Amino acid sequence: MNFRILTILTGLFLCASVMAVEYPALSDVRLLESPFKQAQDRNIEYVMAMQPDRLLAPYLAEAGLEPRAKKYGNWESSGLGGHIGGHYLSALSMAWAATGREDVKQRLDYMLGELRRAQLANGDGYLGGVPGGQQLWAELAAGDVRADLFDLNGYWVPWYNLHKTFSGLRDAWLFTGNPLARTMLVEWADWAAGLVSKLDDEQLQTMLLTEHGGMNEVFADVAGITGEQRYLDVARRFSHRLLLEPLLRGEDRLTGLHANTQIPKVVGFQAIAQSADDPAWHGAARYFWDTVVNERSVAIGGNSVREHFQDKNDFSPMVEEVEGPETCNTYNMLKLTRLLYRAEPRPEYADYYERALYNHILSSQDPATGGLVYFTAMRPQHYRVYSQVHEAMWCCVGSGIENHVKYGEFIYAADGAELLVNLFIPSRLDWPEKGLKLRQVNRFPDRPETQLVFEADVESILKLRYPNWAVGTPVLRINGETQEVLAGADGYIRLERSWKKGDTVSLQLPMETRLEQMPGGENWFAVLYGPVVLAAATPPLQNESLDFYADGSRMGHIAGGAMCPLEQTPVFVSDKPDFADRFERIEGGQLRFRFTGGAGLEALEAWELIPFFRLHRSRYVLYWPFSTPGQLHARQEAVRLEEAARLELEQLTVDTVAPGEQQPEVEHEFEAVDSEAGVNFGRHWRHAAGWFAYTLNDPEGAGRILRIDYWGADAGRNFSIEMNGVLLAEVSLSGEHGAQFVSVDYPVPAEALAAGKGGKHRLRFVAGEGSLAGGIYGVRLLRSE
Repeated sequence: MNFRILTILTGLFLCASVMAVEYPALSDVRLLESPFKQAQDRNIEYVMAMQPDRLLAPYLAEAGLEPRAKKYGNWESSGLGGHIGGHYLSALSMAWAATGREDVKQRLDYMLGELRRAQLANGDGYLGGVPGGQQLWAELAAGDVRADLFDLNGYWVPWYNLHKTFSGLRDAWLFTGNPLARTMLVEWADWAAGLVSKLDDEQLQTMLLTEHGGMNEVFADVAGITGEQRYLDVARRFSHRLLLEPLLRGEDRLTGLHANTQIPKVVGFQAIAQSADDPAWHGAARYFWDTVVNERSVAIGGNSVREHFQDKNDFSPMVEEVEGPETCNTYNMLKLTRLLYRAEPRPEYADYYERALYNHILSSQDPATGGLVYFTAMRPQHYRVYSQVHEAMWCCVGSGIENHVKYGEFIYAADGAELLVNLFIPSRLDWPEKGLKLRQVNRFPDRPETQLVFEADVESILKLRYPNWAVGTPVLRINGETQEVLAGADGYIRLERSWKKGDTVSLQLPMETRLEQMPGGENWFAVLYGPVVLAAATPPLQNESLDFYADGSRMGHIAGGAMCPLEQTPVFVSDKPDFADRFERIEGGQLRFRFTGGAGLEALEAWELIPFFRLHRSRYVLYWPFSTPGQLHARQEAVRLEEAARLELEQLTVDTVAPGEQQPEVEHEFEAVDSEAGVNFGRHWRHAAGWFAYTLNDPEGAGRILRIDYWGADAGRNFSIEMNGVLLAEVSLSGEHGAQFVSVDYPVPAEALAAGKGGKHRLRFVAGEGSLAGGIYGVRLLRSE
């Protein structure tokens, strides 16, 4: 078996005839010196510093075996035991393929051997670290399905958790050819297929209301690996029709949805489409990609605010909130992009891939420590925090340790005899099946050029991507001689000839600075140079000492320091935003820019802009406000008043919960009976025919007022609000406030506060007989009126 071939078929498909292009194996591409090579090396150091026995502990414990070490804390000890272990298998597999390091392969083999012990001890093919999972699987097998957005029968996203280890076993087989990984994967897939076979379609679709990762993608891949149609049938059953059906109709119903719950499902839709040669499902995946990339993403290629798709006509939360685009979202959007490009090599897929790779993925790693970023704030003058290797076990750590070892997977592709060069990343390609052996060298993007050197004779058509950011006429040379440049409608410059060892092709792609407006028509602009987003480091606040490294606390992934008022952000003031040419490059090796003044922007002359991927451990500005001279005063005053009210509320807030949003509810120990959640006018709500509860944190005992947000038109709903078993209020919603959001403050009795333990208060909303508790749109514990 040639495992070089297997590795190019990640997302293997039964019907290869629908593939438009193919990719070289990751092991066929070696990175050369560049920011990407530096990131890869640092990431492998981070991965190898992680302790495998601590990652294995949840699996062994659930199989009744004695772990060799204590499991990690953070998410690994709060309901998601084993999810990082699954990502770890994938990271090790790809790291070995990308480098050939023997110590990485040995670490992977050890992980697989220990996981096999757990699987054999379970005795039925099951392998997972879900705490107390056997009870859950027994309930589901009996048809007992109680699902919420992130809670399945009282367990935190268990299928999402399992998906990571399914993917890890798949990757261990595809990237390293380890036969044990294949055996374990197929046995476990049989267990999962057997379990869901006991559920009818209604029960299964109910189960899929809870975040479940890309379980449909995994089963499509197992179908390709084994050649058995039955796994593809399971993949279709594991596809969430509540998301799929609007996409099939070309309808965007994404506003308010938890973004990274949806993206892996669509990766699975596309995997199934390619496996089954299904144009309708391919169209659904393509439509999703189009609307997310073109209408819901910001300049760095990321999306979401507080993990959710915001209203695509209102991006103001993107600059108001500190929880900007989530790295996991872009990790999965790149997986989807790569699949879509493989089926249909549209130039916009390559343009997006490049943008997201440089500006979000590469920027999400601390180059000093290898620490990884969860949220990348778009709020001006805020900052990011990075994981520490033994502390943080978030989802973006798991996807992050994969991100930085697979940079070689999209640089090159082939369409028959044509070699497509998609990315200008220094690398060596040795693709025996195609007879291609060459290297790409450059100092991109600091120098807007790249050079390809053939290291073997070959008959091939070379196609160089001509990106959408290129301006003017590129300069192309073959062996030093200037050539006429003709870019085709497919976005590539096509060169056909017999290539000889030593032939060189150099391409200069002219770049310029440009302004890009935030989606939704917001008057905020990013500055770009070629594919690179530029940003400016800003000084800390007075007497401020920020810690840029997250601890192991539940909220540690959020940069929770003080927010700078938005009105303090320098404003681009001009009659129209056509002053991009006033950014002048500072002489030197790396990209650095300054504003040359004029157009009312003299105040910006002291600011220096650099590529965002090089800006770390600092506050920064990436999006800049824009105003015409006549609107400036009114704009600044409006922003000042809004910010003053927002910051005053933040100062009064002891704790807050966003009902219906996954992480805020998990962080506040959400429990419920007969509860639902949804979105109305861009805001999340929760209600219950039974009850639902949160734990509010009040470590200093400062809470005095409970503020609840309602939708003013809700009527006929009667319920009680209790804190620590003490009745706070009997609520009857009459709809008298109409179609608007309203806030109601409830004084908290001293006896309710005194009943709290350890600085925590248990808050419950209990429905009246035959009624609903809620909808509740916001919960805040305040210090005073």
